[in-house]
Amino acid sequence: MAGKVIYAGGVRGVMEFLYAAFSFDWRQTLIDFLRIALAFILAVPIGWERHESKRNIGLRTFPIVAVGACGFMLIVKDLNGSNAETHARLLQGLIGGIGFIGGGAILKQESNVRGLATAASIWCTGAIGAAVAFGREEIAVLLSSIMFLVLWTLSPIVENADHADKTSSK
Repeated sequence: MAGKVIYAGGVRGVMEFLYAAFSFDWRQTLIDFLRIALAFILAVPIGWERHESKRNIGLRTFPIVAVGACGFMLIVKDLNGSNAETHARLLQGLIGGIGFIGGGAILKQESNVRGLATAASIWCTGAIGAAVAFGREEIAVLLSSIMFLVLWTLSPIVENADHADKTSSK
């Protein structure tokens, strides 16, 4: 039987090996789950507002961005050898990457530019996820609340002003 390795530990040995290779801290898993769930929950009102306003990015994208940003920051936060410089580099990458996603929401037609508020909202939603990951829930709640209120209260005002401009220019 050349080349064939037989594990001498039996079923119990295999189970011990698998447990050692794939075990994880259930307490930490619960904490991470709660952080990711909070990032999701805080992004839903923003996504809902964009969806209801018939924007091209809405209810699914905003929570996904917040959850993704939170997940990336959670991965790096507790790595061995992780420090402020490591966190800053990841945050820099997230800011650029999420900005790229937001750039897809911006539409330009002649002199009319649309989607800037949605792009900025996507970018800020990433900040919500990162804040939750680093245990700064107060920042995440403030960002979510302010963004939702700005979008919910100011979007109709801007749309009415845009509509008035279009009718007066005809």
